[in-house]
Formats: sequence, C-alpha cells, structure tokens
Amino acid sequence: MRNKIITAVVVAVLLVAASPAHASGDKQAGPVGIGVIGSGLRVKEVRALLDGWEPGARARVSLWRGGRFDKWVTRWKATSSRETSGFRYEYASWKLDRDYPHRSKLCVEFEHREERPCVTIKR
Repeated sequence: MRNKIITAVVVAVLLVAASPAHASGDKQAGPVGIGVIGSGLRVKEVRALLDGWEPGARARVSLWRGGRFDKWVTRWKATSSRETSGFRYEYASWKLDRDYPHRSKLCVEFEHREERPCVTIKR
C-alpha cells in the first residue's frame, strides 16, 4: 500500500501541468524518477526525483540515441529536499526548451546510483 501511495505522489509531482504531448512522460527505476514535459519533439522541462532525503545529492540528464550514449544534456545540479503528504524526496529540474531527435531518449541519473530511468521522445 505504501508503494502505491509513493508511486502516486511521484507521478503527480512529475506530471503537474504536463500537457498530453509525445515529448511528455515519466519513468521510475527503483528510487530514481524522471518526468519530461513537452510537445512534439520539443522538450520544455525535465524533472528528476530521488526517494528519501539525501542532502547534497546531484543529478544530471543525458541523451541516448540508438541505444547508445550520445551526450550530456545538462551538468550536475544539486537537488533540493522536499516533502509532500509525508513523502520525502530530492528534486531537481531543468528548463530546456529544445528539440530532440525522434526515438531518442532523455535519461536522468544521480551520483552514486546505478538506476537510470529514460523517457523516449516521439513524434
């Protein structure tokens, strides 16, 4: 039950104000989550979440094409600790406002973590 509540809160936080566009979506891998907001191939914002409080955590976004790493989209960014309905998490966001190739993937990763959830950008 607790996992369902946590998942619901994470999805709600990731998709607040998200329009139903192909560049929008969310994904979670263990304690790490990514939310992408956009329209068509244009990504307006990327959000990263890490379950629990880990002050000093840092996150960054990468671009993958054809199943291979292409480039870093952002540099490391320090997260901020937040709490919503008793759920504690680390949060970072980037305003990108850029177009990405069809079927490319934006992935988020946190330092010292192996999980790397990705969202596929589609026309």
